[in-house]
Amino acid sequence: MSDISTFAAPGPGGWDLDRSHYFGGTTAISQWLMEHCCEAGMRRAFTEFGIPADTFQARFVHGFMYTRLRPLVAPNKPATKAPPILVLKVASRLHPEFRRRSRQAAKTLAERPWRAVAADWVTTLRPQLETANLAFQDVDLSGLDDLALAGHVVDLLAHLRRTFEQHFYLHAFDLGPIGLLLFEARAWGLTAQEVIPALEGASPSTGEPARALARIRALIPSTGPRPTSIAELRAVSAELTDALDDYLRLRGWIMFSRYDLEGLTLHEAPEVLLATVLHGAEQHQGGADRAQAASSALRARVPEASRARFDELLGEARAAMNLRDDNGPNTVEWPVGLLRRGLLEAGRRLAGRDRIELATDMFELDPEEVAAMIGAGDGPSGVELVERRGHRLANAQLAPPAHLGPVEVDPPLSALPAPLATMVGVVNAVRVEMGMTAAAPTAGRGGAHSATLPGRGLHGVGVGAVSYEGRARVALSPEDAFTSMEPGDVLVVRATSPAYNTVLSLAGAVVTADGGPLCHAAVLARELGIPGVIGAAGALEEIPDGAIIRVDPAAGRVTVLS
Repeated sequence: MSDISTFAAPGPGGWDLDRSHYFGGTTAISQWLMEHCCEAGMRRAFTEFGIPADTFQARFVHGFMYTRLRPLVAPNKPATKAPPILVLKVASRLHPEFRRRSRQAAKTLAERPWRAVAADWVTTLRPQLETANLAFQDVDLSGLDDLALAGHVVDLLAHLRRTFEQHFYLHAFDLGPIGLLLFEARAWGLTAQEVIPALEGASPSTGEPARALARIRALIPSTGPRPTSIAELRAVSAELTDALDDYLRLRGWIMFSRYDLEGLTLHEAPEVLLATVLHGAEQHQGGADRAQAASSALRARVPEASRARFDELLGEARAAMNLRDDNGPNTVEWPVGLLRRGLLEAGRRLAGRDRIELATDMFELDPEEVAAMIGAGDGPSGVELVERRGHRLANAQLAPPAHLGPVEVDPPLSALPAPLATMVGVVNAVRVEMGMTAAAPTAGRGGAHSATLPGRGLHGVGVGAVSYEGRARVALSPEDAFTSMEPGDVLVVRATSPAYNTVLSLAGAVVTADGGPLCHAAVLARELGIPGVIGAAGALEEIPDGAIIRVDPAAGRVTVLS
């Protein structure tokens, strides 16, 4: 067991806290998946793209995720100050691996492989993932004996290793062109907060749940009593039942509230499902028009000689947006939901035999303990699992430092060959605008500083233009927030996942404590037309649950009114 009184760097170098993906108290299996697959997927992508870094690492300290961009050379000897620029210029041009990466980076920037992958996502990659996920989903778990159920869960773990790694590998193809647009736009005097609205309306998958729910809602008679349960909803008509089943077949087992096993799926939250059908707002219209207006205004500020380049970059970034927000639900949240389903089936059996206390105690297992525990009941005792649960939940209440280890200094871009400098600028722009790290105040971070960084207290990045007033529904647990939400409430949470698009239409506005203008919460709010303030660091502490608040996206501010 870890010592909950201290936080130590999980390895050489400097590590940044990232609570935009895992909030704390992360389960052992999720930690295992994240640590192994992030590193493997990113290493493959960095090599293919010619990024002058080894990989992007994720490590957990007391259940909180910390990340580090691992240097290509001497990764275990972190640089706390930059060597002379002349030395860097010579080394980056003579070192064999830097030379190879420079050639690869130039090839990537010339061939722009993200165009083909964004197209393949719709025609090939996504259908393949759907087929694989549905194959696991269609297994009747109740008909499996314990050994067969153990095999099913072990196969799911192997499936998740593949899809998690694919998730991070694909991020090079969805975030890469977006980061390239943000990086090059700086030379034209355009900030990320000005550029990102021009991407609105480019992710049809983000709004598809709202459109599907609207089609189901239209089948409910406008007169007569409103359904008060899923059973009553199904009783409306066979057509509605079929539409609801079609909706749940592709979304019912997706983790809608978080990435971790402790979240919920729609199948497990019938009251949330019913509320989204009856009261969810339909997707707003005019996103493409607003994006065109934003694009035209930006283009007018770009030097005439560079406008063709701006058009090209913007077009490719928009083409990548659908993959960017459709990636997670299919590679992470859906297979994690299926793993949760399998573990809970096993947990109910073991709890029924008094082998464990709660079915959810299966989430306390390490991956290598799963097969024996399900197949034969061998493994940690029920008492030990209760202790693990208590320890993990106690850790989740800690206040983690924003940084661990020494502050590493990135080389100034002027010291690198042009292709490598561009790749470093792209990576840093993405990390900053997703809210995964703070921009350095100097060129040490590749000049990726952004005026759109989340603020402190109740200030952050605004999404939208119209203020909204409503009741705050504040919860450290997003599941608690959704199960107690009324239509039109302001959802106040730490962060969101892409699968929030199945339930976020209930909210009148959204406020998050973490994240940046390119994070999932910002993308969802922009695509669904929901006002938001993203990265308001004090939101969970300074906004009382049930308070009436004003969300002012134009000012990037939240005000507690009563």
